[in-house]
Amino acid sequence: MQKLGKQTIKFDTPPTILETACIAGPKEADGPLAKYFDQCLDDEMWGEKSWEKAESKIVKETVNTLISKSGIPSDKIEYCFAGDLLNQCISSSFGLRELNVPFYGIFGACSTFVEGLQLASVFVEGGINYAICSASSHFCSSERQFRFPLELGNQRPPTSQWTVTAAGATMLSKVGPGPYITHITTGKIVDMGIKDANNMGAAMAPAAFDTLMTHFSDTGRKPTYYDAILTGDLGYIGRDILIDLAQTAGYNIKSVYNDCGVLIFDKSTQDTHSGGSRMWLLCKCFFWLSF
Repeated sequence: MQKLGKQTIKFDTPPTILETACIAGPKEADGPLAKYFDQCLDDEMWGEKSWEKAESKIVKETVNTLISKSGIPSDKIEYCFAGDLLNQCISSSFGLRELNVPFYGIFGACSTFVEGLQLASVFVEGGINYAICSASSHFCSSERQFRFPLELGNQRPPTSQWTVTAAGATMLSKVGPGPYITHITTGKIVDMGIKDANNMGAAMAPAAFDTLMTHFSDTGRKPTYYDAILTGDLGYIGRDILIDLAQTAGYNIKSVYNDCGVLIFDKSTQDTHSGGSRMWLLCKCFFWLSF
């Protein structure tokens, strides 16, 4: 590995993304990305007695789907990095307890998935052959955890976002045809004093901006180097803020940038206000894929 600038690592032998899997809920199944999911649920409870148990089941079945698709026996998998939005990573811990693989429970809120990719990439570069990264969320369990239980019927303000009900998992390998993770840039905590818990986009956009600017500085690249720059869940409000912040710094990212919280739902038909949340690709982290 090579250290570039302040916060970026370049891999001499880039880890490859060998396989991926995703199971999503019914609202996500009605959105524009449904065709990319391995399975779409008709019921957010999925036969369980609580939202949390349903989320744990989604995690378990997503990782099982990943292993099946990859063709890699579970006894060959050396580490698992997984997290969710609940206390003590409870969905991941219970969902993956039968996997019998060394387990790192991680929590990076909406950057958990890419946090796992970054850590797993370092392990793969260090010599291991196979590692799993997983992250999950459930709209109903996260509302109870962070905002208001659904049974209270609280009105959602226009700035709010809809937490995705889904789990995603990927298998990283030392060898394979790609895509490859060639660089990782780890972000810092950037707190601009936003106190509105229902305006996540405004709260997170400065951290995304700081990470992107650091990545450009560390690598010497411009936005036009990339086919796509994606943030995880800034939503419509945060996306516009990030575009404006980048413009003030002399970077025009509008032609190559989008936010996954914008892409996951259809704003005109699904009433998700400022878009989706918990999209895992990137919030305070950045990684570069090479094909």
